[in-house]
Amino acid sequence: MSSLPPDEDRAPASCPFSGGRVPLYGPEFTADPAAVYERLRDQGQTAPVELAPGVHATLVLGYDAALEVLRSPGTFVRDGRRWQATMPPDSPVLPVMGYRPTCLMSDGDAHARLRRVISDAYGKVDPNMIRAHVEATAEMLIGRFAATGEVNLLAGYALALPLWVFNYLHGCSTELGDRLVSGMSRVVDVVEAEQANIDLTRALTELVALKRREPGHDVTSWMMAHPARLTDDEMLHQLFIILGAVTQHQANLTANALRLLLSDDRFAGDLAGGSMQIEDALDEVLWTDPPMTNLSVTFPTHPVNVGGVTLPADQPVLIGYAAANTDPTVHGGYRAGNRAHLSWGAGPHACPVQGTARLIASIAIEKLLDRLPDLRLAVPAERLEWRPSPFFRSLTALPVKFTPVQAVSGDTVSVPSWARLTPSSVPQVPQEQPPPPTGWRHALGRWWRGQ
Repeated sequence: MSSLPPDEDRAPASCPFSGGRVPLYGPEFTADPAAVYERLRDQGQTAPVELAPGVHATLVLGYDAALEVLRSPGTFVRDGRRWQATMPPDSPVLPVMGYRPTCLMSDGDAHARLRRVISDAYGKVDPNMIRAHVEATAEMLIGRFAATGEVNLLAGYALALPLWVFNYLHGCSTELGDRLVSGMSRVVDVVEAEQANIDLTRALTELVALKRREPGHDVTSWMMAHPARLTDDEMLHQLFIILGAVTQHQANLTANALRLLLSDDRFAGDLAGGSMQIEDALDEVLWTDPPMTNLSVTFPTHPVNVGGVTLPADQPVLIGYAAANTDPTVHGGYRAGNRAHLSWGAGPHACPVQGTARLIASIAIEKLLDRLPDLRLAVPAERLEWRPSPFFRSLTALPVKFTPVQAVSGDTVSVPSWARLTPSSVPQVPQEQPPPPTGWRHALGRWWRGQ
């Protein structure tokens, strides 16, 4: 990288889009983002894009360029408040790109402090305990629809399972856990979204207050006990980030992999025979169709050259994970067993719990296909619909059919005693209802919905 004077608008004059920039929104992009990325490659390692009408950014398309940006935190910072000050307060991208005091949007010592809290707390969790709980929860959820012969796997399984795991790891009581599950599900599905966001924030606030009074053997309590001494507001921000990652990345990783397994002949032909290539399917999704497609927003501290193009200071630069992973100048088409993709990020902001996320998705898919071996899509794969977002790649639903099977008697979350830390094992403490959230707390749900 080198510091150079900023260029003028560098998009080709022949580009038919607004201001010479290709929009990462609208029906064309939602239906086939890969085709848009291929067209953008003609402009090199980076390309000018539009995230919403009038909102300009640079998308990094090249694998090497993406690594360069991700591994240069001193030049490409996550704190975009200088850019944010130039944006109208009702800009549709601010809920995603606007600054919040989280590990994702902090730099230097502030980032290291917040990240250490999360990584240290999750480092205390035994993977065998997670496996036992995920298996039991998967059995319980499958038991709820096994006798029906059809289900929307996105809502009824791929999203529900990681939310249950969140409750388990973070020590939520049964009642509070149910409210977190309900609140986040309604926020993501945009069902009474404003009230859902209020309910969700109130539940998270209660979780923080509960763990301050009654710490337990759980991630939330470990985060609070960390030497970094997070404030209640800092705790709330980090918990929402974790919960949001569960609903967006974890759930959509599972759903996208299931879609691939049920629709791609490279995988679907082996399901009935028992040779389920789950790990290969997860690799393929993380390479070509990752749940987080364009994010890790950074802002150059000064004009800087990337891939032969000068990027201006304080303007958003997004990593195009799907585009960089499929950069034809770096990787070939065979990806089974290859984990060099960038879908977990790279550099100091790489996902600190990527191993746990992949483990949950793998177990969830394995248990589902074991219980329902003739699982099949209820509609042709090309008719499945995607949520419109420049940031995430997620289905609106994943309808499937299967031969109904008798539910296992007493389908409940039952794990070995050595691993038993279910939501119901945490004492419920009566407490007053806090007032409805206002200000930044009221906007948290809109942030994760990409609105």
